[in-house]
Amino acid sequence: MHFPTPLLEARLLRRYQRFLADVETADGRVITAHCPNTGSMQGCKAPGSRVWLSPASNPARKLAWTWELVETAPGVIVGVHTGRSNALVREAIELGRVPELAGYAAIRPEVKYGEGSRIDLLLSGTGRPDCYVEVKNVTAAVEGRIGYFPDAVTTRGARHLREMSAMVAAGHRAVLVFCVQREDVDAVRPADHIDPDYGQALRAALAAGVEVLALGARVDLRGIEMVRRLGVELPRTPG
Repeated sequence: MHFPTPLLEARLLRRYQRFLADVETADGRVITAHCPNTGSMQGCKAPGSRVWLSPASNPARKLAWTWELVETAPGVIVGVHTGRSNALVREAIELGRVPELAGYAAIRPEVKYGEGSRIDLLLSGTGRPDCYVEVKNVTAAVEGRIGYFPDAVTTRGARHLREMSAMVAAGHRAVLVFCVQREDVDAVRPADHIDPDYGQALRAALAAGVEVLALGARVDLRGIEMVRRLGVELPRTPG
């Protein structure tokens, strides 16, 4: 995925009300940009961080800029736009970079299923069960090159795991894909210290036959591309 126009560099002043971020450009302008990330953005919202914004394609949009990238440490650039994760994973599938999801004739986005939800990608092909693919964007990381999901409590995420387990029970495939938009991560773990219920739901889904994959990105100012397979680690929870 390439950014269609050059990004604007700025310094982050604050992120607030979940969807807003104030930044200061090199020429001293203060811009309020759209923040396309509903999580806590743990480790990705420190005031003073270098950030990059993309211009809105609709000139009539209230906020003319969208926050795309942040430098969380020298040379570490992270994609914070969670709305891009589905397209990034779809692109990787179509390029043949996810062998487990190869060979399906059709990919449909946002198909209704489960308890009133929509699956991110539905893969289908003659002579094989449908494959329900749920994509989760990972930005949180700590020392040790480990990425964590979620970065805030998510009852919705646990519900999705139950719905995917039900699809497996009905004879379909269900695959959870962690989309890691940063290059300093080698493995993903459930954030049991943030949302233990999600960690339990993930382990239960695995036991029910849901498959779990993690993909790592190459991130720079030109674009984002899923290019690496990462590990998925499920340490035993206390007790």
